[in-house]
Amino acid sequence: MIADTLASLLLARAGDDRPGLVFEGRVWTWREHVAACRAAGARLSAYGPGSHVGVLSENVPELVFLIGGAALAGHVVVALNPTRPVDELIRDARATDVRLVLADEPHAPAGRAIGAALGVAAQPLTPETAAPETAAPGAGAPGDLVMLVFTSGTSGRPRAVRITQRKLAVPGASLAALLTPEDVVYCSMPLFHSGALMAAYAPAVASGAALVLRRRFSATGLLPDLRRYGCTYLHYVGKALSYVLATPERPDDAANPLKIAFGNEGSAVATRRFGERFGCLVVDAFGSTETAISLTPDPAGPPGCLGRLPEGVRILDPFTARPCPPARIEDGRLLNPDEAVGELVNTAGLGLFEGYYNDPAADAERVRDGAFWSGDLAYTDADGYVFFAGRGTERLRVDGENLAVAPIEAALREFGGVVEAAVYPVPDAAAGDQVMAALVLEGAFDPEAFAAFLASRRDLGVKSLPRYIRLCRELPQTASHKVVKRHLARDAWRTADPVWLRAPGGLRPLTEADVKVIEEEFVRHGRQHLLET
Repeated sequence: MIADTLASLLLARAGDDRPGLVFEGRVWTWREHVAACRAAGARLSAYGPGSHVGVLSENVPELVFLIGGAALAGHVVVALNPTRPVDELIRDARATDVRLVLADEPHAPAGRAIGAALGVAAQPLTPETAAPETAAPGAGAPGDLVMLVFTSGTSGRPRAVRITQRKLAVPGASLAALLTPEDVVYCSMPLFHSGALMAAYAPAVASGAALVLRRRFSATGLLPDLRRYGCTYLHYVGKALSYVLATPERPDDAANPLKIAFGNEGSAVATRRFGERFGCLVVDAFGSTETAISLTPDPAGPPGCLGRLPEGVRILDPFTARPCPPARIEDGRLLNPDEAVGELVNTAGLGLFEGYYNDPAADAERVRDGAFWSGDLAYTDADGYVFFAGRGTERLRVDGENLAVAPIEAALREFGGVVEAAVYPVPDAAAGDQVMAALVLEGAFDPEAFAAFLASRRDLGVKSLPRYIRLCRELPQTASHKVVKRHLARDAWRTADPVWLRAPGGLRPLTEADVKVIEEEFVRHGRQHLLET
């Protein structure tokens, strides 16, 4: 029988003397790991039963022990995102009933500010004196709350998702099928987001594989870490693979122990190139913090597909709730986005989604008539394979035609030297949107080569071509490497970064005179208010 709580998975490791946690050269056996979890649970118990403890931390052992301690002793870790401003963290902590704040350096000042605002204690994450180890009260129930994890906030206000014993145990046991106790799991994605918890931490606990922690992701540090610690499995989120691929290539890159890279939101180009360069299998799955919908990748499917729709999951028109027909694709171009692109909906129930914490309005937005509406856009091809088409805010309307941003981004990433690309809408002076792209490049931008590249892409229609190209040193991201496009859209062309304009005569730098003409046109059409939002 598969264990259905994180606590039971941990207790199964309590007598295991194999390596269980590795951090900056120090090793804990699983026996020592579980003992440290029990001590952390005892520390939390001093603040009463079911304590909610807010944590500001990088990936350090004390955070892992605290999560395990909460699972064993019936407490709740509130995973505060240290990249957010202090006033927003205070709001997050207040909304989640935090009674104690624990913070490691360099986040201690923010921790003290949160504690002062809430009138609760703020302490170092690492205790000054070791707490006594106590016997765990039991494995808990599958529905018992272990953590509150905030959504990434790429498209709006972050929401606290309820992370229960079951919500960690089920994906942990599922992904453990890819591992053995001899494997080594590499975790550099932040543990205050669900991806690292469910696809790195939990599978290591369930399988008995050693868990290697890195404080924070480093593109240049990844390959040396894999070799130093013998890592056979890594978890990634978002653009991490692209940043690793931007590091200088060496002829011995494939000489490493890595067998599997598992994650989500990697581009088709990045996942293919990463697997080829580092000699591993890349499994790019679909999922979210809510975990109401998950899609299983199909290696036999076309490049970039997420797999096939599981039973009960459908693509529905968000306005009519009717099923969307398959996409008509010609030369890689989506011919019917208006009717084919819809919202991924779990019509059979809520999957592993246990609701948001004390946020009935957010629950009502996602759950309607017993179905979970994800806010994620997708379409299927004629063979039933699913393709991601962006978040709910990532749909453009250009000259009356609806466009999904994901296919445009996938095409732009094929241009030589592109490390990463983000496509997003900016307002058109007359009606609808214009397409804008932000590019991170390895070298100098060659406008003639880029214009020729766009002209050669049969998968990009005329309306899909970017009107504006912004050249960035880096894209604004959440800590889990998801691009925050609302920041880019808010800036539009009013940025200190170089912006190029696609004009009838070709690509040319956007000038102050151009900006003046554009903004005067908004005034002429009575749409100047769009420049202020």
